[in-house]
Amino acid sequence: MKKSTRINLLLLLAVAALAVLPLALGLGDHKEEPFAGADAEAETAITEIEPDYEPWFSPLYEPPSGEIESALFAVQAAIGAGVLAYYFGLRRGRRQGEERAVAPPVESSGDPAARG
Repeated sequence: MKKSTRINLLLLLAVAALAVLPLALGLGDHKEEPFAGADAEAETAITEIEPDYEPWFSPLYEPPSGEIESALFAVQAAIGAGVLAYYFGLRRGRRQGEERAVAPPVESSGDPAARG
């Protein structure tokens, strides 16, 4: 097995463990919403510290449910991942093109049938 394949498998295993272990170990079972986002956690902490706190701004759009909010967040993450993947793919393609342009041409064999 190649070294890069081994590293990729280990990274994939680590990501899967990060996703599954909190659920399997029951982390957050003591909370009403065990895996609420950081915004909800911050709001709870702020209201505990300062009960009369009033936000400076209100959201431009308030989704009607948590599921729609999660879906919009997932779409946003997918678009960001697509942009990053496009950028890195473009960079790699340009680098490979430059390497091919600089590399000496490959000589064909003396066999006339191989020339096509």
